[in-house]
Amino acid sequence: MELRNLLTFRTVAETLSFTRAAESLSYAQSSVTAQIQALEAELGVPLFERLGKRVQLTSAGSQLLGYAKKLLLLEEEARLAVTSNDEPQGPLIIGAPESLCTYRLPAILGKLRARHPKIQPIFRPGSCSDLRRAVAEGNLDLAFVMDLDTPQTGVVNESLLAEPIRVLAHPQHPLSASANVTASDLKEETLLHVEAGCSYRSLFERAMAEAGVRNDTVIEFSSIEAIKQCAMAGMGIAVLPEVAVRDELARGDLAELLWHRDDFSVTTQMTWHKEKWISPALSAFLEITREAFSEQRRDYGA
Repeated sequence: MELRNLLTFRTVAETLSFTRAAESLSYAQSSVTAQIQALEAELGVPLFERLGKRVQLTSAGSQLLGYAKKLLLLEEEARLAVTSNDEPQGPLIIGAPESLCTYRLPAILGKLRARHPKIQPIFRPGSCSDLRRAVAEGNLDLAFVMDLDTPQTGVVNESLLAEPIRVLAHPQHPLSASANVTASDLKEETLLHVEAGCSYRSLFERAMAEAGVRNDTVIEFSSIEAIKQCAMAGMGIAVLPEVAVRDELARGDLAELLWHRDDFSVTTQMTWHKEKWISPALSAFLEITREAFSEQRRDYGA
């Protein structure tokens, strides 16, 4: 099997579109079709079903995809291993949720650019669950997640920093003066949440469920900044990591509600596939990340 054909197959499988795959690879669409047909002829099985304008993997295609990813990864590792000089270089595909991209990673990127300007970080945003799946499937070199510190199969998890989660409201909200805010106090409130699948939203909803409280008045956002602005406008109660609201709390734009749970935190973690080759570029990135988070722990007294 030619690696070129496998790369084309992987791209079509990930985009489920011959047109988008051709655009991504800078090929003519006829070239993509020819390469897939050559691969199917070589293997003697169809890899895709073409249902009108829709494309989907066959059972054989789904099986091949995992092997194709491994073969292409090995090819990349081999090429880097024999061509790399002493200076770490090359692309790194890194996933992270918005909160970490905004509030934790800039310090890391500053150090990385200063020390290793030939490393090219490429960031992919996503929810923690999506990022974990991408790592397990080999689509990311590394991901940062905010999650409970629990073992995961098939990957390496490295805990970096505990992240307290805060329940927040407009400073003039009646609950801001309460000495103890419980789940029942929030039953009739409008809750401002990030999208489903976020670890700290799940943690909050679990706490509400354990208290036997159901709240169906929820507004979902894909942006933490939007949640903060709506909370500051008095539109509802927000649940966000402390790191995302330090400035607003310090200025008095938001008030922290004295939520009764003392176990309300997640952990920022790095995660990568356990079989992932630690290239010089990835090794340098891991070293700088550990250094930067060590400094952040000292700054926050953690």
